[in-house]
Amino acid sequence: MNIDNIVNELLIKIPYSKKYQDIRNKIKKALEEEYKKYIEKNNHLTTITIILKKYGTLEKAALLAGYNQDEIYRWKQEENITNYDTFKKIFKKEKRNINLFSIFIIITITYIISSIIYTSIKNIIIAIIPFILASIYLKKIITNVKKTYNYSFEAYDEIQQIEDKYHKKEINAILLGIATFSITLTIILITNTRKAEIISRIMSNITIIEIILICIIKNIIINKTLKQKIENNYEKEYKKQLKKLTIFSIIYWGISLITTYLLKNKMRLIILAIFIALYMTIYVIYIIKARKKIVRKNITINKKRILITTILIIGISFYQIMKLDSWILQPYINSVKTVNTEHLDIKYDDATGTYTIYTNKEDFKILQLTDIHLGGSNFTYMKDIKALHSVYRLIETTKPDLVIVTGDLVFPLGVMSMSFNNSAPIMQFASYMRNIGVPWVFAYGNHDTESLATLTKKEVDELFKMLSYKNSKNLLYPYKQPNITGRNNQMIEIRKENDELIQALFIMDSNSYYEDVMNNYDYIHDDQVEWYKKQIIKLTEKEEKNVDSMIFFHMPINEYQTAYDLYKQNSKEVEYYYGEIEEENENISDSKYHSKLFETAVELGSTKAIFCGHDHLNNISLTYKGIRLTYGLSIDYLAYPGIEEKTNQRGGTLITIHEDKTFEITPIKLKNLPLEKTIKISKEKVK
Repeated sequence: MNIDNIVNELLIKIPYSKKYQDIRNKIKKALEEEYKKYIEKNNHLTTITIILKKYGTLEKAALLAGYNQDEIYRWKQEENITNYDTFKKIFKKEKRNINLFSIFIIITITYIISSIIYTSIKNIIIAIIPFILASIYLKKIITNVKKTYNYSFEAYDEIQQIEDKYHKKEINAILLGIATFSITLTIILITNTRKAEIISRIMSNITIIEIILICIIKNIIINKTLKQKIENNYEKEYKKQLKKLTIFSIIYWGISLITTYLLKNKMRLIILAIFIALYMTIYVIYIIKARKKIVRKNITINKKRILITTILIIGISFYQIMKLDSWILQPYINSVKTVNTEHLDIKYDDATGTYTIYTNKEDFKILQLTDIHLGGSNFTYMKDIKALHSVYRLIETTKPDLVIVTGDLVFPLGVMSMSFNNSAPIMQFASYMRNIGVPWVFAYGNHDTESLATLTKKEVDELFKMLSYKNSKNLLYPYKQPNITGRNNQMIEIRKENDELIQALFIMDSNSYYEDVMNNYDYIHDDQVEWYKKQIIKLTEKEEKNVDSMIFFHMPINEYQTAYDLYKQNSKEVEYYYGEIEEENENISDSKYHSKLFETAVELGSTKAIFCGHDHLNNISLTYKGIRLTYGLSIDYLAYPGIEEKTNQRGGTLITIHEDKTFEITPIKLKNLPLEKTIKISKEKVK
């Protein structure tokens, strides 16, 4: 026991408020003077015993401090004493109001900033709702702060402990908030060079910034409300430390950002890691050495909080790492040699968004590649190399005039690829194809723009436009797209040099997930089908005869399942060419929502072949109602557990269009490719 404990016991039934703080301080000072007198001749225990005997009641201790009986009597008559249980209820309500105010005010600020960045009036209108809610909760906070309570000294001691906790929380929130924001900003700046990319990446990390600001605002306001309830002997030192620590952190992380940004790529992350480690070391030293001056209890071990905080820090750090661009593949990509193919004249129509390929070759060859699944991280380096090398072998062997990638070029899912990045692998594949020198086309798959990926659907669309024909001279991605469902619906015309149409190729988006529900596969919508129909009719009128066309997309339509079911029943309605349905339980991952595309294609009589990917192990090719339905052989080394070891499904699909407009579809299995560059393939002529 010490003097503080004695004072608390004496005043336990006397209410605490700022008015009564002087009473406590005077009684404490008087007892401390007595303690000094007796401790010279006695030990601590004896001295405390003497003081308790002489001043063990409130009256005696108060008289010693200079108060009279009338004053002491009035203290005891004070009503409306708030005990700790009552205070807890009041404080819980106050915290809820403060938390909600912090959330709504930050949401308001976020919408206002986004409206400025994107010049969106809609966002300003939306911001009105959280602003009104924030105003309501702010009014409640101010009303509660103005209320005065008389606390029991038991409650007073507990409030002191709570204030200690929130002093520490406020410091932690500000210092770790500055650090987290600075590290995030540094990573964004060192991995992006264009202003639009930097703004886009900041907005994609806005949730982290919002959480930081909410924590800071919440803890500052809670501390302000606690200061209105009790006096704090550490207040001056606390403000002094907080000011110094904030200034130090801002300067420290400013130096870190500038240093990291100016260094070469290879050293940037290492230097950033050193800055982080040093800062955490300084922070721990501060906690041990200096923070004890502003709190009553400096270090408390809360295992649950430590565990949650550790998990959060590791989770956020891991998430940020998985969003980083990885350029580890670039040396391999730079070493790739051009595949010698005949140069073709390609023209782009800015008005319609249509590419036209002119050729007088007897055979025009298209190589369909699908589900390449580049992970784009350091963890997937070897599998990505294998995937790219497989692409090269197929192109080198077949020497196509055009490559069509039917979706899932990248795999930013995090779990299998250890990456959420879909920007670097897209750019690297575009660079890879540019080095190979063969024109290529891209249809979106369901994984190319996953919800957690670093680039959104719109941003990936803009990236492909940046990488497209005007800059690369080999990616045929349209700068203008029809105003219909999907991210890239385009038509490519293959014509003879005399302008006679040989084949129209339709690249269509089978979309990803219906209403953004994972694995609830979407479908090719009615407006897309209507666009396709109009293009066929327009071409037919222009050519004054029926035109030949093919359609490429990622996910199979329902008719793949229908045709396969008929094939298993030995129906004469389908004609089998090659391949199997090798997914588990003979699964075909078509949408449960029906698309009108197939029936429209049958009705128009133009399209003779449809190609898809998506199911990595399926590789069957069947004709149903006069249309050849073909699963492209996949490349994937990553997405399925153990798929790296499977070989039967891996390869590409060669489509050879002859001068007389007949065509052949040939599966090119990687396992069958000899070491030499040429292969022998069986041909089936299809009208």
